[in-house]
Amino acid sequence: MGPELEAELREREKTLGSEVPAPLCCGFAHLPNEGVAALQRQIFDFLGYQWAPILANFLHIMAVILGIFGTVQYRSRYLILYAAWLVLWVGWNAFIICFYLEVGQLSQDRDFIMTFNTSLHRSWWMENGPGCLVTPVLNSRLALEDHHVISVTGCLLDYPYIEALSSALQIFLALFGFVFACYVSKVFLEEEDSFDFIGGFDSYGYQAPQKTSHLQLQPLYTSG
Repeated sequence: MGPELEAELREREKTLGSEVPAPLCCGFAHLPNEGVAALQRQIFDFLGYQWAPILANFLHIMAVILGIFGTVQYRSRYLILYAAWLVLWVGWNAFIICFYLEVGQLSQDRDFIMTFNTSLHRSWWMENGPGCLVTPVLNSRLALEDHHVISVTGCLLDYPYIEALSSALQIFLALFGFVFACYVSKVFLEEEDSFDFIGGFDSYGYQAPQKTSHLQLQPLYTSG
């Protein structure tokens, strides 16, 4: 590697260091917050036995880790995968909002999608919301086997609205992360295209050694 090529490599490193700090700092501030928000939501979904959101939250946390790794290691492909997942994440949270607000034909009393129809558990916020007072209903005819009926009153905010607000926050964070991922991956791709190692060698007149043809060996006879 000639001194000119080494100088260009150093210049490329300086360019990455001088152009990307703003989005990188923004990403370092946003991605951990997005991960913490997803982890907080995962805890409450575990407490409420909401298996579908638990699976989705786990995949989202893995995608956030992938986005952090792609930002630190200048890997545009990882950021593109992270941005693609965010599109699905926004759609999932939009569905949760529609489910808890019972938009269209969705019904919480009939559809137990969040538990994969394996139990009758509802959101953890149903009994533990702000100001909620839980009163057991004894000898209720509505109680199924191994289940009990409760009455929840006095809630300052009903659990469907808490779940909808939580999903709306996730959508907001996802939109911000999508813009960040698209911008930074574009910067990384432009930097990768601006320096081509093959083109760099050619620009300095570097030529690879050509393959020489094998000589055919002939026996040499000498007269004795």
